[in-house]
Amino acid sequence: MALTLLHLDLILAISVIYLLLRLVARKRHALPLPPGPEGYPIIGNVLEMPHSHEWFTFARWSEKYGDIFSLNLLGQPLVVLGSYEHAMNLLDKRSSIYCDRPILTMGGELVGWKKILVLVRPGERFREYRRLMNRLVGGKTAVQQQYDLQRRQTHMYLRSVLQDPDNLPDHIRLNAGSVILMVTHGYPVQGGDDPIIEVVDRATTQFAMVTSPGAFLVDVFPILRHVPSWFPGASFKRKAAEWNRTINEMADMPHEFTKSQMRKGIHVPSYTSILMETEENTPDKEEHIKWSAASIYAAGADTTVSAIYAFYLAMALYPEVQSKAQEEIDWVVGSDRLPDFSDRESLPYVEALLKEVLRWFTTGPLAVPHVTTEDDVYQGYCIPKGTYVIANVWKMLHDPRTYPDPMMFNPERFLGDHPQQDPAQMAFGFGRRICPGQVMADASLFISIAMSLSVFNVSKAKDEQGNVITPIPESTSGTISHPKPFKCSITPRNSKAEALILSDPETKS
Repeated sequence: MALTLLHLDLILAISVIYLLLRLVARKRHALPLPPGPEGYPIIGNVLEMPHSHEWFTFARWSEKYGDIFSLNLLGQPLVVLGSYEHAMNLLDKRSSIYCDRPILTMGGELVGWKKILVLVRPGERFREYRRLMNRLVGGKTAVQQQYDLQRRQTHMYLRSVLQDPDNLPDHIRLNAGSVILMVTHGYPVQGGDDPIIEVVDRATTQFAMVTSPGAFLVDVFPILRHVPSWFPGASFKRKAAEWNRTINEMADMPHEFTKSQMRKGIHVPSYTSILMETEENTPDKEEHIKWSAASIYAAGADTTVSAIYAFYLAMALYPEVQSKAQEEIDWVVGSDRLPDFSDRESLPYVEALLKEVLRWFTTGPLAVPHVTTEDDVYQGYCIPKGTYVIANVWKMLHDPRTYPDPMMFNPERFLGDHPQQDPAQMAFGFGRRICPGQVMADASLFISIAMSLSVFNVSKAKDEQGNVITPIPESTSGTISHPKPFKCSITPRNSKAEALILSDPETKS
């Protein structure tokens, strides 16, 4: 016991010294940081930091301190941007010094998420990921080659929803995973209990936990990473080891599947197989291919699920919007076939509805922090090297100055001679950190929304006594936010719609 207490005292002492050294190391600048809550000596604003749904608190602070304000977290400066203008001026126009990522000791270093694009720091790995992704999934031409796949998979998804509408979230997740894993690895998902889908779900859930601010003390005191796993209070080390196995399974399982299929000569062309065949055959290159592919489906499988689930929530709450979209589809497409990508330019209301889904329910309410690589001066404020800079995307997409009556779901705000700002300019990130899979995600959302509207009526559910249940548009907390579970009724619009759902997905309607 004496040895244990001695170790504990030593670790606490080193941690305090580390904190004091970090505070002393902060240079004094002639210009101030942006204004913000005053905080306390040494610890700064730590006690005022919200534990969940940080974007709501940050939005309130923006109203008080302005659309650029700062916080002090144990000597670590954090700047929050609450407007599109500030985000573009800093994260885009000055992206060369704002594109670094924080070193997350728990999530990045110990668990291993630093190999996934969202946390990869600038350098050779980052450049290679972007090059590989831009080659095969980043442009419109590349994504157009996926259209038939997306159409077929979405058709099969409609059939699943028809047969079992009460498990909507599971069907959405399976469909998103099926599309992305076929694109990245040529992997055919084996159904609802598919082992790779299960691993991806587990990994993305863990990612939300390990990237939540203040969730692990080791992120505040990185020196604690050297504590042995048997030490009292070091359960985070055991958890990190377990979660590291999960993320490695997420990357290895589909990659090994593709390699096995390639050796047998029976592989389906995919992101991984094409790059393995055409890129230089070296261990480093294969490492980049494997982890860039994992980055694509880890991000897309979660964000797309959230957005499509939010679409159903909006349709249950706003039946008049659903009716207008269906009228447009009936006029343009008719009732003898399902909508296709070729119809998109002729469906402006459906297009506006998609934009409103992105805006109304913000899938990534807080952008993953950027980190400055050198001192900067902006509008009379100093933003020191090493500052964490966060874009409050939720606030930008719910700012009444940009979107009047922002809590209302209203696609018509994007129609007419003076449409409001396209939310995609904020929803997919900024600067060099903009989502490389934006075009693919946009295509998935369009075909899912258009096909669903063409054949389903979504309405409020009723309880056993026949009382209408009005869903509440609440969100989960985390890096990726999802609608909290809700009940709704999903039924085919008519017998012709049901026949279309049950038709052969392999045959283009």
